[in-house]
Amino acid sequence: MMPIDFKTIDDFDVKDKTVLLRVDINSPVDPNSGIILDGTRMKLHSRTIKELATKGAKVVILAHQSRPGKKDFTTLVQHANVLSQTLNLDVNYVDGIFSDNACTAIKNMDSGDILLLENVRFFSEESLNRSPKEQSKTVIVKKLAPLIDIFVNDAFAAAHRSHTSLVGFTKVVPSAAGRVMETELKILLNSLENVEKPCVFVLGGMKAEDSIMVMENVLKNGTADFILTTGLVANITLLAAGIDIGEVNVNFINNKGYCDMVKKVKELFKTYKSQIIYPIDVAVNSDGNRVDVSTDKIPNNYIHDIGVNSIKEYAKIIRTAKTIFANGPAGVFEDPKFAIGTYDILNAIATSNGFSIIGGGHIAAAAVANGFDKSMDHISSGGGASISLLAGKSLVAVEALKDSINKH
Repeated sequence: MMPIDFKTIDDFDVKDKTVLLRVDINSPVDPNSGIILDGTRMKLHSRTIKELATKGAKVVILAHQSRPGKKDFTTLVQHANVLSQTLNLDVNYVDGIFSDNACTAIKNMDSGDILLLENVRFFSEESLNRSPKEQSKTVIVKKLAPLIDIFVNDAFAAAHRSHTSLVGFTKVVPSAAGRVMETELKILLNSLENVEKPCVFVLGGMKAEDSIMVMENVLKNGTADFILTTGLVANITLLAAGIDIGEVNVNFINNKGYCDMVKKVKELFKTYKSQIIYPIDVAVNSDGNRVDVSTDKIPNNYIHDIGVNSIKEYAKIIRTAKTIFANGPAGVFEDPKFAIGTYDILNAIATSNGFSIIGGGHIAAAAVANGFDKSMDHISSGGGASISLLAGKSLVAVEALKDSINKH
């Protein structure tokens, strides 16, 4: 087990202390009714919230919902209701972040109380990406820091962002990682540091740039034995291999601005071609129907999934692996006709003997929706954050927690 170089809840006596807890409970919300459609993230953070409250802390929760301009950018009043039901504890809500009402509510809390502040992104400074030092001088920090004893960051899913509520408080008050943050970092970092071989990465989805950065990092540092490409990543890889994928698919890649990614994969082929596996067949959308075709006979139709023969070959490789990382769906899995690749790959991972880690986002949603989540060793709560770690990047909110050790 890697040493933990940041403080956790275990390092503090929280009884009778006011703890500012940053969580990520950003949830799907019906834009018309404001009703939360899925409370998964509430359940995820309930462990940290309940532990702090049970230990006698005054728990002040700071969170966001969506971003300005989006239809689901709304207040957190519904979140307080869902959290109350999830925790079976009263979660009070105040429609302010650092207003007089909010500050008074914090001052009047008793030990064990839980208070949810308003959507932190209602305050424009929150979404500015600046250094922790600069963020520590913002109005939110200046107003709330004097009212709190400890800052706990449990928002792993947002840990790659240098926003005020994620990094600003670490400069001015004692800080720690919550249980979600702690668990994610322990599992992901230990898996990368002490990877059991053979190690297979299954990379897909639409965010090809992220996946190809991961591909480059894990090939160069020797973590990955094989990269199985799916989704848009596979299309880019096929194009880099000189395969005619059809004009509509080439144009799609160009329009997404991924020409540089084609060049990047070509460069990786020079050293790692035997380790980068691409489909031998694909499924195209022909007038709304699924048609599986060999990669040497791809028509001018959109590719919406990997083909059935590729799925079989990928499953064989997955079942030989001792460690499996998967990120991004294999195709347009929202359409049942093109969900086969995603479903079968998740099934292969779930029934393998390897240690399995599933990235957040769509691939995690697909795993849960199809009942594979109970057979996976770890499903990450943060797609962007976990991808950043796998790509060899540091997470700014985690670095801020580490730096805070020497300041308090």
